Amino acid sequence: MGNKPTIAISHLGCEKNRVDTEHMLGLLVQAGYQVDSDEELADYVIVNTCSFIQAAREESVRTLVELAEANKKIVITGCMAQHFQQELLDALPEAVALVGTGDYHKIVEVVQRVEAGERVQAISQEPTYIADETVPRYRTTTEGVAYLRVAEGCDYRCAFCIIPKLRGNQRSRSIESIVSEAKQLAAEGVQEIVLISQITTNYGLDLYGEPKLAELLRALGEVEVPWIRMHYAYPTGLTPNVIAAIRETPNVLPYLDLPLQHSHPEILRAMNRPWQGQVNDNIIERIKAALPNAVLRTTFIVGFPGETEAHFEHLHRFVQRHAFDHVGVFTFSPEEGTPAYNLPNSVPQELIDDRRDTLMQAQQPISLRKNQAEIGKVVDVLIEQENPETGELIGRSARFAPDVDGLVYVHGEARLGAMVPVAIDDADVYDLYGHVVDFTPPALTSHVQGALNRVSVHTH
Repeated sequence: MGNKPTIAISHLGCEKNRVDTEHMLGLLVQAGYQVDSDEELADYVIVNTCSFIQAAREESVRTLVELAEANKKIVITGCMAQHFQQELLDALPEAVALVGTGDYHKIVEVVQRVEAGERVQAISQEPTYIADETVPRYRTTTEGVAYLRVAEGCDYRCAFCIIPKLRGNQRSRSIESIVSEAKQLAAEGVQEIVLISQITTNYGLDLYGEPKLAELLRALGEVEVPWIRMHYAYPTGLTPNVIAAIRETPNVLPYLDLPLQHSHPEILRAMNRPWQGQVNDNIIERIKAALPNAVLRTTFIVGFPGETEAHFEHLHRFVQRHAFDHVGVFTFSPEEGTPAYNLPNSVPQELIDDRRDTLMQAQQPISLRKNQAEIGKVVDVLIEQENPETGELIGRSARFAPDVDGLVYVHGEARLGAMVPVAIDDADVYDLYGHVVDFTPPALTSHVQGALNRVSVHTH
């Protein structure tokens, strides 16, 4: 064991990538490798890359170049490895191996072959693998949270998206496998399980011949974990059956992440998402009626080729009309290898940026109003961090998903990874402020000090 190389892993990109990273860590530790978070001390650095949009690729490239300049032996895994393959090996002599999105389970064998002097390329052209609960996993999230992948890959072919090319077609795990892993996580003390896949509402379609999300949620209701949160719920898949399962399963949060991307039928058609254009307005009203406590999050893309002022104004009004709790806005990024890459009528970057800012400004008073409605309530908060200088605790209520939504700043005492009742005293556009209920809060002065504290630990 003593002569095995030390390995560090640098994780970039989405939660799906994070789960791949955690499985690679688990397999390496099981095989007796020293895994260190300090890249400087490591013999090898595995970089799990993202290739979703240009900005993500630039971050991945920056990381790779910095490590190459530090003379590190680099194993490139994930979406960029799948995307660029030989090009990456040619561009980076320091890269000793490439591992595709469907091949991360081979990481131990790859390292062994590299140690024997080989330059390895382990990339299945059509990824088909998905890890289950039997594959070791070393979690990288805070104590209380774990991501649970229910399926991998995507059968849709949206014009702007390269994911199906990089991750393959949808492949779902069985309900039994998912529930088994959820029970393992609950036994480790996890308080919140976040279900992820490319399209969670299509879960099970490939395996069972029809979507089985409602059945999965009801089965997860038997697991002793306080919060089960679902990401990437396409609105068309939120059938009355699924909505009933959310409503009737106490630990399934009524938190819906709806990746709508646009509101105008013409843009949705150009995006190759015409099925969505028919249902946007009425399905959102139906969800709100069926789940009055639902927290709705969505994401939009502005500046898709051909987006006119009228198309954008439609989207602007849509955001104001539906008053989502959380909105993320992406600017269109032309991805080589996708149909949208060669579309005419591109929108000038300056105008795209303006449209993003306009949408975000429209959303801010809505988010503020939603947050202020929490003042005076006592809500459960999962404590995740402590500001070492002030002792202030930082966590999330059920309204906020990890990494993408706001935070709750808490006075009082609680251990990290615990869920505690917190009285909400104040709110701003992004975050909430409160105190543990058996704790007397300091006199509420202005938020100047709180804002100063926040700057050091949290930026939006």
